[in-house]
Amino acid sequence: MKITRKNVEDVALLSRLEIPEEQIETMTGQLNAILEYVDVLNQLDTTGVEPTAHVLPLKNVMRADVVVPSLPRDAALANAPEQENGYFKVPKVTEG
Repeated sequence: MKITRKNVEDVALLSRLEIPEEQIETMTGQLNAILEYVDVLNQLDTTGVEPTAHVLPLKNVMRADVVVPSLPRDAALANAPEQENGYFKVPKVTEG
């Protein structure tokens, strides 16, 4: 599938991107180059290769869930822009 100038303009419009007129042709060429490379990758024999989310075997390292003393209130509020009665003071949230 070839990307056309109109495709680039349509996608830019839908995604609310302002692409300067002089860059549309460059963008069209770059997107076509990406699609050509994807076609090359699609020709690879992936028989026996299981789908994966990441190429390296990663796992999350979690710390033990241990109860520890919390941060003292004075330390927590030390850098607060505003505080009131020992609490963070934030702007009122309004709808709309």
